[in-house]
Amino acid sequence: MSSPVFVALDTPDLARAHALAAKVRHHVGGLKLGLEFFAANGRHGVREMATLGLPIFLDLKLHDIPNTVAKAIQALASLEPAVLTVHASGGRAMLEEAKAAAHPSTKVVAVTMLTSLDAGDLADTGVSGDAHDQVLRLSELARMSGVDGIVCSGAEVAEAHAAWPQGYFVVPGVRPAGGDIGDQKRVVTPRAALDAGASMLVIGRPITQAPDPDAAARAIAATL
Repeated sequence: MSSPVFVALDTPDLARAHALAAKVRHHVGGLKLGLEFFAANGRHGVREMATLGLPIFLDLKLHDIPNTVAKAIQALASLEPAVLTVHASGGRAMLEEAKAAAHPSTKVVAVTMLTSLDAGDLADTGVSGDAHDQVLRLSELARMSGVDGIVCSGAEVAEAHAAWPQGYFVVPGVRPAGGDIGDQKRVVTPRAALDAGASMLVIGRPITQAPDPDAAARAIAATL
């Protein structure tokens, strides 16, 4: 079984991303490429990273009217990403069209609530209740819409997994015990996230900013 760890290569620098991925490729299960990378390097950059032979998680968090999201996903289909993200808050029709437009081998997962947000941020946008309630509400919407899973924090994954046993659960904001949490507000250790039902662990800075990224990836893998 391949590692559930996908290393987040959040840099616009293709050469740096490729070099980092090459260093850690034997101790991670895939590569997460986000908006920063895609805006700088586009489809060419994704294809370059795919030459390393690891699954690609294309984390673009698409959110627009259903037709626009569907057309964007169709345009990305030839890249055959393993996983692609959209925002659950785009609504049921958008989620349904996103899944229908994706390449058959691509898992479409819906972002419930960014791990940089908390209850105060939710209130500012007019959403009542706490982060936990909002994540579970959007998880149920995603399940009903036919997408493959959700992105949620480690704080919600156990309950979301219990309600959706067949779902695919991507957990970002994962930090090794004692690690710097940076701008994340809801974090969990890799082992705890996996035990709670996570399918994929997204880990960036604890690996990419370590003095020896390969050793850091290997140490995290050892805890799993």
